[in-house]
Amino acid sequence: MAPLQLDRLDGTAFATDPGLLLARANADSIAATNRALAEFGLRVRSYAVLAAAASAIRPTQRELAEFLRLDPSQVVALVDDLERRGLVRREVDPADRRVNAIVATEEGASLSTLASTAVTEAREHRLAALTSEELATLTELLARVVHARPAE
Repeated sequence: MAPLQLDRLDGTAFATDPGLLLARANADSIAATNRALAEFGLRVRSYAVLAAAASAIRPTQRELAEFLRLDPSQVVALVDDLERRGLVRREVDPADRRVNAIVATEEGASLSTLASTAVTEAREHRLAALTSEELATLTELLARVVHARPAE
């Protein structure tokens, strides 16, 4: 079988489409981050839930689903897994007793801190070709894209 020559695709019109570039960058980023998180028994999605739970904001499952753009059932499965591992717990939200906040346990907070370091190192390695100014610009532009609301 002949070796793949992926650089041949770089010259195509669709290769410079911003949506495709975002998708490719996202796929590469997820793969690199998952490799960095493997030693902790986490993947990008479970890490995101754990990191949010370890913060002071006490997110609900619904907030996590909306923020991560996941189906609520996927978040339930992620929280269930982290809860089985003793990393998070569900607590009744004092502001609305009908919902549960997701809170990291002491072990979960410690693991989140360790995993955060690995995630940062993976990101820095992945984005090493960018200057600090370029990285700041990229971050600002991506935040604008994520938070933009289409006109209705």
